[in-house]
Amino acid sequence: MELKQVIIAHKAGHQGSKSWAEKCAKQLEARNCKVLMGPSGIKDNPYPVFLASTNNKIDLAVVLGGDGTVLAASRYLGVEHIPILAVNVGGHLGFLTEPFELFQDSEAVWDRLENDRYAVQKRMMLSARVYEGDRTDPEPVSETFYALNEMCVKPASIDRMPTSVLEIEVDGAIVDQYQGDGLLVATPTGSTCYTASANGPIIHPGMAAIAVTPICPLSLSSRPIVIPPGSMVSIWPLGDYEVNTKLWMDGALATSIWPGQWVGITMAKHDAKFIVLRENYSFYQTLRDKLLWAGARIHYDNNHLS
Repeated sequence: MELKQVIIAHKAGHQGSKSWAEKCAKQLEARNCKVLMGPSGIKDNPYPVFLASTNNKIDLAVVLGGDGTVLAASRYLGVEHIPILAVNVGGHLGFLTEPFELFQDSEAVWDRLENDRYAVQKRMMLSARVYEGDRTDPEPVSETFYALNEMCVKPASIDRMPTSVLEIEVDGAIVDQYQGDGLLVATPTGSTCYTASANGPIIHPGMAAIAVTPICPLSLSSRPIVIPPGSMVSIWPLGDYEVNTKLWMDGALATSIWPGQWVGITMAKHDAKFIVLRENYSFYQTLRDKLLWAGARIHYDNNHLS
């Protein structure tokens, strides 16, 4: 990998993340690399400025923070095919990040990257648009939104917690009408986040699939389903005349859904690319460690492994 132009995004409001970003910037600039650096957070979105400020290829994005910081980066950098080195600096769970211990000798990390001693993991993303019109002649009325974890259709109101009624179609066939708190359409990466909290399935990120999970449905027969990645998921809000129903991408507000409009969700045409520094990366170990499964807390002798 060439390191001629690199993005460094640090977690907004976290001094440790900012300090490491400044240290990395100095190291890369000493290697004749141009650095684009800035904070990323709820009120800080540096990526449109980064991407608009240069016509040259961006070789790498170093994202120093937690999973939320990584999700924001992937929505903008995935479509540009920019690989992401995500490091847990100031994060909590760190499902999507490399452990900080592997990054403490950052000069050695730059050497590894320049000598191609790393792996790249591709993770499926979702795209969504809002449409008007009937099913046979839809008219898009919004920009395209992207998500690495999930698209969520659910209501939001300042003074109450409204219930939603959502009809879902997959490839033009009606599946169900969900009455409850909303509906999640998730990637395998997102299956361990909000979807897992809603009792949805956990899917290995090496698979290509879409998980559809109702949030607190008012029917015991409403169940999560896993569908092929090439499916078109259409979600129709029913009976909402106060414009409470909204589309969310990775927990961030995308847009409101007006009466007569519906959401179409498909697999994105691009993946998010993550740099893997760990030589023995295991998704199952990540599950044990991050979700505190029994194997991470109670250890027995595994004689069959010796």
